[in-house]
Amino acid sequence: MRLNQVTVSAKNIPESIAFYRLLGLRLIVESPHYARFECPDGESTFSLHLDPAFAGGGGTVVYFEHDVLDVLVQQLKARGLQFDSDPQDQSWLWREAYLSDPSGNRICLFQAGAARRYPPWRVVGD
Repeated sequence: MRLNQVTVSAKNIPESIAFYRLLGLRLIVESPHYARFECPDGESTFSLHLDPAFAGGGGTVVYFEHDVLDVLVQQLKARGLQFDSDPQDQSWLWREAYLSDPSGNRICLFQAGAARRYPPWRVVGD
């Protein structure tokens, strides 16, 4: 089994498309109520669906991994994106930076390397 895509709500499709293109995702489907992107690495896709009543936020966080996080964050700041937090090392061995998309969805850009799938506390045998 492979994860194909995650779809999040968007209040404004054109505004959200511009944001995710700034992050580096490639737009592959666009309509007035839906957009789909390819991630620049791998085969995963990411989608938006129009929900003008969406209140934003919630408990969902979308994670995008990048091998050189600090450089990416500086590039995105130079393009005008505002971050809620700069890259910080976490106790779970990831380096993370947070921002929100135009609809209020939380986005975590992170660098984890092998710790993403193989942390020292990984469950063995399942």
